[in-house]
Amino acid sequence: MPQKFFQGITDFIFVEHTPKKADIIFIPGGNYPEAAEHAASLYHRGLAPLILPSGRYSIVQGYFPGEYDTEWDYLRQVLLACDVPEEVILKEDQATFTYENAIKSRMVTDTMGIQVKRAILSCKSFHARRALMYYQEQFPDTEFFVSPTVVQDIRRDNWFLDPEKIALVLGEVERCGAQFHEIMKAYAEEHHD
Repeated sequence: MPQKFFQGITDFIFVEHTPKKADIIFIPGGNYPEAAEHAASLYHRGLAPLILPSGRYSIVQGYFPGEYDTEWDYLRQVLLACDVPEEVILKEDQATFTYENAIKSRMVTDTMGIQVKRAILSCKSFHARRALMYYQEQFPDTEFFVSPTVVQDIRRDNWFLDPEKIALVLGEVERCGAQFHEIMKAYAEEHHD
């Protein structure tokens, strides 16, 4: 089937910007090293002075697999292994899903008095749209640069060639509709005349 058939989904899900100098790098949870490794490379390039990994564990799974207690513990260790100084790694270890990653990250920056005018979002390539929209909802005055990384070999040029990759990407499309519905409904009710 021709790629043009999939272009709308590809353009919607696989958001990517050229990262620019920012106040912070956000990592919206996960049990894979690539996003933290990528955030470390962005930090070492001097693109942001702080990194905020977020996450307790997946609400679906109910625990973090392996030797770490939380996603944050794991991501912190990956960052440290990439020579990121401990003092620039902020802590959020309570979030159990992507929207909570954004909400609780906002709580951390507000509590610490960090004004986030520009932020880089380091996430999986096929998680980029949903993560961006949640963080934009929590940081409405912030300019975001999504700098995704390829995980599970899922890229904008190959996701439609493999049934497992199709399932993961279309799962993201479905979650965008299902999860944003509640946020938008609450907003409409709050602003209804």
